[in-house]
Amino acid sequence: MIRYLFLVFIYSFIINFNYSQDLILGDYIPGNGLVFSSTDQNYKVVLRGYSQSLFESKTRSFDSSNVLDNNVYNRFRARRVRLRLSGIQLFPGFSYRLQVDLAQSVVGDGELSGLLLDAWVGYNITKKLKIIFGQKATPTDNLSVQMASNSLQLPERSRLTSAFASIREVGLFMEGKFKTGNKSVLKPMLCITNGDGSNTLSNDFGGLKYGARINFLPFGTFRNFGQFRQVDMVRELSPKLMLGINGSYNVGMSSRRGRENGDFLFYNITNSDTNLRLPNYLKTGADLLFKYRGFSLIAEFIMTKAFISDDITTRNDRYGNPEDLTTNFRGYSAEEYARTQLMMGSGINLQAGYLFKNLFSIDGRFTSLNPDEYSFMNNTLFYNRNKYYTIGISKYFSKNYSYKIQASYTLVDDAIIRDSRDLADYVYSGSENILRLMVQIAF
Repeated sequence: MIRYLFLVFIYSFIINFNYSQDLILGDYIPGNGLVFSSTDQNYKVVLRGYSQSLFESKTRSFDSSNVLDNNVYNRFRARRVRLRLSGIQLFPGFSYRLQVDLAQSVVGDGELSGLLLDAWVGYNITKKLKIIFGQKATPTDNLSVQMASNSLQLPERSRLTSAFASIREVGLFMEGKFKTGNKSVLKPMLCITNGDGSNTLSNDFGGLKYGARINFLPFGTFRNFGQFRQVDMVRELSPKLMLGINGSYNVGMSSRRGRENGDFLFYNITNSDTNLRLPNYLKTGADLLFKYRGFSLIAEFIMTKAFISDDITTRNDRYGNPEDLTTNFRGYSAEEYARTQLMMGSGINLQAGYLFKNLFSIDGRFTSLNPDEYSFMNNTLFYNRNKYYTIGISKYFSKNYSYKIQASYTLVDDAIIRDSRDLADYVYSGSENILRLMVQIAF
């Protein structure tokens, strides 16, 4: 699939380039990338990139006075090193994007790995409708996932994103933009995707994923792509609001939230017949974005539900040899075990900030997760941390995000932490303290 996406992208690039020769380099502004345009302004190509270096320091404290952990867990890494090539042709209305991540750092659960991020080709059917094929961010995730990683208010995205978002998918996307009043705008989006996340190279065990999002902007559109950036960098002169609802239905999912394919498999094996029994996964959400004179507010809600077959007899042994089959469900019923492998539950994320005219900003965020009784969100290694309180401060050196420094402190409360010191494995109630410092450079 990824190979075909590359072929479609290259074909589109060649066709568009042949339509508009004599590309010239425009005025360079750091952060906006290198912009080439045709002499008739019909065709434009933008090469843009940025690098983020992140330092993280974590300490733990436990509710029991008998348990002490004086260790400080530090790590430094290249969080993101991204390069993006995009282009647009006004006539006949083609656009494309290719984006790669060169960091390839070691990631944990809740993060994506892989070189290829975006690879899509779009076509404007009309001035109000656009169709896109390829790999891109899905509109069925929470709102902040639609916002560029170089424009985040805080060094990291919220835990709501890592818990529920599939982030990028391969498929067919349709976007619309319609005026519904003097200023109000309605933006509907539909998509049919693989349901297995990005960089899918293996066989597809399940079906497709069907999703939709509707955004309503009662006071008109945001300036300078403000819908896709968290900070109110342009200091909106009049209040701007966007209300959104989204939903998706993943038929036959074989991973925790639809980011991978074949992670776990369930079967009904009767005599000589072997049939897959993969769960269907429903995700719904609502969110809003508000900006006015440097102040910004984001509110997001996500809820999930699974539909699991009642005749599962066998599963793959994903904690042993994934190619082996077993009838052992670790003390659960087959349905209960299937739910323990999925991200089941709900969550909210609230974040707000104010950008001063000297380009300093103060930001805060609260994230709360509410896992179901049977949910992978109760896993004490990666999750079972349900309350997140974050404050941060940032300094932007330009309005184009060419250079910025961000620092934040996060208190992780209501946590069940697995402690594996002394070759033992214990679980305690406690909290975590996380300090982050990030530097970003973009061209």
